Amino acid sequence: MPRIGLISDTHGLLRPQATAFLHGCDHIVHGGDIGHAGILEALAAIAPVTAVRGNNDFGTWAERLPETALCRVGEIRLYVIHDLALLDIDPQAAGVHVVVSGHSHKPSIARRQGVLFVNPGSAGPRRFRLPVSVAELVVDDGDVVSVRTVELQVENSSRAAHHAALPRRL
Repeated sequence: MPRIGLISDTHGLLRPQATAFLHGCDHIVHGGDIGHAGILEALAAIAPVTAVRGNNDFGTWAERLPETALCRVGEIRLYVIHDLALLDIDPQAAGVHVVVSGHSHKPSIARRQGVLFVNPGSAGPRRFRLPVSVAELVVDDGDVVSVRTVELQVENSSRAAHHAALPRRL
């Protein structure tokens, strides 16, 4: 069963906990605010990467990235955009199964009109009291059979440990 790793908002920090989570993925999707090209190079050493430019990605390396991307992993079509508020297509009409976004730093999973919307949250520097997180999709026979966000354990606190042990599932 193909496993698709989802990551966003690294802002120049690729944590070892994030790379450990992504090892074994068949494909990685980065939802923008990458920080620098080295992040994408490190992810590409794990699996093929689809990435979009975020509102904080600047420079020659970032200009080469699209603002949106449509990719296919097996039979699953994914649409990637950094800021979901700028969604410029009707995903259902376009035959998209999963929309991956970032920007808000808040991990979320929702289904709307048959389309799965996943924001893996932020895997980079902690912002406010939001979790540091990533997500994954597991696919079988052309269907997403599981999706979850996982809070990365990046500090010694009971809150982080509790949430890391309780991933959100759809």
